[in-house]
Amino acid sequence: MMLFGKISQQLCGLKKLPWSHDSRYFWGWLNAVFNKVDHDRIRDVGPDRAASEWLLRCGAMVRYHGQERWQKDYNHLPTGPLDKYKIQAIDATDSCIMSIGFDHMEGLQYVEKIRLCKCHYIEDGCLERLSQLENLQKSMLEMEIISCGNVTDKGIIALHHFRNLKYLFLSDLPGVKEKEKIVQAFKTSLPSLELKLDLK
Repeated sequence: MMLFGKISQQLCGLKKLPWSHDSRYFWGWLNAVFNKVDHDRIRDVGPDRAASEWLLRCGAMVRYHGQERWQKDYNHLPTGPLDKYKIQAIDATDSCIMSIGFDHMEGLQYVEKIRLCKCHYIEDGCLERLSQLENLQKSMLEMEIISCGNVTDKGIIALHHFRNLKYLFLSDLPGVKEKEKIVQAFKTSLPSLELKLDLK
């Protein structure tokens, strides 16, 4: 486990170097490997531990219920009883999470906040998948989507399924074209939502 964490950190560092166009396929393949769902692992260690491993492997951070500190080092994931650490918040800034990994989130019951910032693989299908997860429909309170270029109006509108959502911040989303339509959709479906837009 420790070796894998160090390797994934080094590989994430390499992604910032300039590469040829051909290397994009390699990174896409590698990111798909990082996102692969291992259902046996989820069964063995529980959804929160398995999701933590997936998120940190992909460069995201998690915060557990009752803790102030963000967990960002794969090698320092907490040990102890498997049901002790429940994910409360996810910060996926600059991470490589993608739709094929979202099955990791199916069993999460306590996630209240998700931040998706500069996530190049996040697209409408990811947001639609998230919004269909029954546990998240109940638990989600806050969401931020910033600089995710593949997200369009369709993906944003899907978030109305988070029936307890109190705060939604949208910024730098060039694929979102119909701002007024989004505002009206959320006014109708989630009248108590605080919707903040920083869109062109």
